[in-house]
Amino acid sequence: MIGFYVIIGVISLVSWLVSQKLKSKFNYYSKIRLQNGLSGREIAEKMLRDNGISDVKVISVAGRLTDHYNPVNKTVNLSESVYNERNASAAAVASHEVGHAVQHAKAYQWLQLRSKLVPAVNISSKFSQWLVIGGLILGAASGNSGIGFSLAIVGLGMMALATIFSFITLPVEYDASNRALAWLKTNNMLTNAEQDGAKDALKWAARTYLVAALGSLAMLLYWGIKILGSRN
Repeated sequence: MIGFYVIIGVISLVSWLVSQKLKSKFNYYSKIRLQNGLSGREIAEKMLRDNGISDVKVISVAGRLTDHYNPVNKTVNLSESVYNERNASAAAVASHEVGHAVQHAKAYQWLQLRSKLVPAVNISSKFSQWLVIGGLILGAASGNSGIGFSLAIVGLGMMALATIFSFITLPVEYDASNRALAWLKTNNMLTNAEQDGAKDALKWAARTYLVAALGSLAMLLYWGIKILGSRN
């Protein structure tokens, strides 16, 4: 189990470092006030209009970095600071979330696939590790019984689904950022300095998803080796 704790430690450390860098970037760019004077809400609403989307609402939600697009009720949910503020960070986040709304409206294939996997991943993420550990313990206690091994394999399959989900999330997030930055630039919404700030902020936001995907893959490989090795 030492290897497990080492992997958890490394993943947690890298995730924390990237998260801290992301927060520092957003704090820095939140000090760059937009020359166009638009708030995050106003930018989001304009991007929706420019893309011919009239059935999506922009609303404010509590918290920090809680911004997201909800395809179920078609809402762009912006944290209070992004919703009200008029800076490069707010512009980056607001346009990125609208990027997801545009994906939804245009039936972007990776977003559709990701949405289909959400119910299954919500279930698998709760039980996968317990099934793997329980299966290994049961197998060891009963002399590598087939029941324990089968239980662990089911858990491993659930982990694999979550890993696939995390990698499918990558093109969804990168594409939303690309759509946002392209719209901001094409419509001259930001100055060159503001555009560079928005691009840098979104780059670090995307890296949090990359770290999560690599961490999920590392855990899948670790438990896969443990399970298959227990049969030797």
